[in-house]
Amino acid sequence: MSAEIRQSTLTLENQSRLTLTGVERVDSFSERLIALTVNGRKLKIEGTKLKVLAFSEGSGNFSASGSIESIRYLATGGKVGRLFQ
Repeated sequence: MSAEIRQSTLTLENQSRLTLTGVERVDSFSERLIALTVNGRKLKIEGTKLKVLAFSEGSGNFSASGSIESIRYLATGGKVGRLFQ
């Protein structure tokens, strides 16, 4: 039996508001770092004055605000894959 992979869409507006679909869970959050699991992969959002605005575990919809400086997916084997910085 194969695991279902949901589609994930990331939208970043003016480096201050982020929306993301396909989020399985919020692993941790602070004003400097938000750690998520998206379709089985770890995602780190770094910045300042970060706030989780909404998260629905059922739909996988997530939103956050603040000054977003980087978004990184952790690659398999512990390496970091940089989305942008």
